[in-house]
Amino acid sequence: MCGIVGIVSSTPVNQQVYDALALLQHRGQDSTGIATCEGTTIHSAKAKGQVREAFRTRDMRGLLGNVGLGHVRYATRGNAKREEEAQPFFVNAPYGIILVHNGNLTNTRELTRQLNEDDRRHLNTNSDTELLVNVLAHELQAATTVEKFSPDNVFDAVARLHERVDGSYAAIALIAGHGLLAFRDPFGIRPLVLGRRNAGLVGAEWVVASESLVLESGGYDVIRDVAPGEAIFVSLDGELVSRQCAKNPVLIPCSFEYVYLARPDSIMNGISVYEARLRLGDRLADTIATWAPAGDIDVVMPIPDSARPAALQVARKLGIEYREGYYKNRYVGRTFIMPGQEERRKGVKQKLNAMPSEFKGKNVLIVDDSIVRGTTSREIVEMARRGGANSVTFTSAAPPVRFPHVYGINMPNRAELVAAGRKIPEIASEIGADHLIYQEVADMQSAILEGSDVTGLEMSCFTGDYVTGTVSPEYLRWVEENQSS
Repeated sequence: MCGIVGIVSSTPVNQQVYDALALLQHRGQDSTGIATCEGTTIHSAKAKGQVREAFRTRDMRGLLGNVGLGHVRYATRGNAKREEEAQPFFVNAPYGIILVHNGNLTNTRELTRQLNEDDRRHLNTNSDTELLVNVLAHELQAATTVEKFSPDNVFDAVARLHERVDGSYAAIALIAGHGLLAFRDPFGIRPLVLGRRNAGLVGAEWVVASESLVLESGGYDVIRDVAPGEAIFVSLDGELVSRQCAKNPVLIPCSFEYVYLARPDSIMNGISVYEARLRLGDRLADTIATWAPAGDIDVVMPIPDSARPAALQVARKLGIEYREGYYKNRYVGRTFIMPGQEERRKGVKQKLNAMPSEFKGKNVLIVDDSIVRGTTSREIVEMARRGGANSVTFTSAAPPVRFPHVYGINMPNRAELVAAGRKIPEIASEIGADHLIYQEVADMQSAILEGSDVTGLEMSCFTGDYVTGTVSPEYLRWVEENQSS
């Protein structure tokens, strides 16, 4: 999971990209980067850390041009501590291409061999984004060997890229002197939204971003989501063309976007994240009513912030008092996307504090968006105990996470997943809760999809079914051995 944005404007774009990345900070906090295009010259700046600490005035002054892109990184492949692996990635031929990517490629071994041996391209990092930009560059070089540059050449290159690349990817690239390219994998696993605003006499300005909140904040009209397998090209003067570049595209977006990753004020694939989380609470309340009679619970409490909509619905539907027992320090980043267990454990203690007056002598029902490694959950239960809770029932708006996630979320190692190989009472014991209740898989799916045209979700971390059909047990073993967090 990362956050990406690309903008074609009639005015300097550097501040616009910066502001968009600040809105997408929740999607990645390891590093950030911005690139702009001034004629045929590409300018870029990238650094470790969050947006507001990474860029200085001198950086912004050097980012000249009216076309730009940006990235906030949550590392799922490569080394989060290496600034060299911060995005965007650049190749100088053909034309000069600089690219940002949200997702995770699952045939990196094959691509690395092809690029080194067949395409004769040098790779300098372990980042799959470097693989992606080199595949694009190679295919664009082949498509424009004889003919002059055209959007059709670009679309042909993306079509060939789809044939070579497996996994999830939403990508945005600047092609120096020509324009901005955006494309999405044939399953639409990772989100990408297109927006437009009127620039008066000079025509239209365009934006593509991971979440719709970027568009709304910038005064753009949300046009639509980039379709699975589709590529969109916007010229330097704002002319947009698009083409479906995949043979058999089908929309199967990541369920975890709606459970946790996205901001609640975003709409992705036509589904309101906030309303989906309300419905998750409705479904969870029904399951809670079956396994924990309401008379045994005094208060319902959310873990802020992503679990709050679900907790509100649980309290309302069960007729139990809703209380805020945990205070969140908003100056600490999201613990789930911190690199390493020790960092996450430390982050939980810095991020959350329990207010004893809300816990003392009460039977508390806690609602969280999900339970992944159990690190956060264990600390949360301990806080409730220290606050004087009589009993703690822990509930999750998502089902048990039992399998690795290989499409852009850092869950590669089953040994780190608290639910892997354990029954629910055993998980409850691991996190220290008196009772533990999970959302059912079918209820999660129906809650997210209700009222939309989307017919399926990528739910591999809950079910073990990988939608691309190319994830083998051997590959999962290799991921665990080589990419453990």
